[in-house]
Amino acid sequence: MGFLIFIIIVLVIWVLTGIRIINQYERGVVLRLGKVRPGVKEPGLRLIIPIVDQMRKISIRIVTLPVDSQQVITKDNVSIDVAAVAYYQVKDAIKSVVEIENVISATYQIAQTTVRNVVGQSALDEVLSNTADINDKIKEILDTATAGWGIYVSTVELKDIKLPDSMQRAMARQAEAEREKRAKIIAAEGEKLSAAALGDAADIIAKHPIALQLRNLQTLTEISSEKNSTVIFPAQFMSTVEDIKSFLAKEKK
Repeated sequence: MGFLIFIIIVLVIWVLTGIRIINQYERGVVLRLGKVRPGVKEPGLRLIIPIVDQMRKISIRIVTLPVDSQQVITKDNVSIDVAAVAYYQVKDAIKSVVEIENVISATYQIAQTTVRNVVGQSALDEVLSNTADINDKIKEILDTATAGWGIYVSTVELKDIKLPDSMQRAMARQAEAEREKRAKIIAAEGEKLSAAALGDAADIIAKHPIALQLRNLQTLTEISSEKNSTVIFPAQFMSTVEDIKSFLAKEKK
């Protein structure tokens, strides 16, 4: 009787050692005598055969993989430091166990190499202005390379691009020159419009000489409002007075 109880206790312990709990964000890959069992274990309470079976729990959450800054020589021979970040997720748990020994290390190494190669094939202006296109190209290469490991690369972003100090100064001078160029162009366009407006005004004044005299009177009014002790009478003012006298004489008749 005691031996039977002992056997039962051993069996219970043996069964309990085969109980595994798989979290919602995990999948279980079972190897029975070293051979992968078809299918994966879904989340929940699962039972395996102790000693005979081994279970590997694989996380299927998205992993953030920072790619450390590295020195890259661009297509136009400019040395820059580039850092990136990649986001990947395990889509096939069995492949991630069987096809590759260390998923994180392998993905990091190929991501670092891909970033260096793609950036190195682009000119500096392309790296700075077409970052989105470079990100898509890196993502496509990584996704193709890691598909055989059951990995899906969702996003790759260049997050830090450091330029040499000499290049930063050169770009600052270029930007300043561009701003000065635009300022001069705008000033020239303003002068052109101003000259055109003055030409139109001259044509109008030529047709109506009295308009020039009225303008002179307005100028005198503006000068007097500044409380100046000197008053300037233009030569045309005397003819204006004569014109007014002639006009008043005609009105009296």
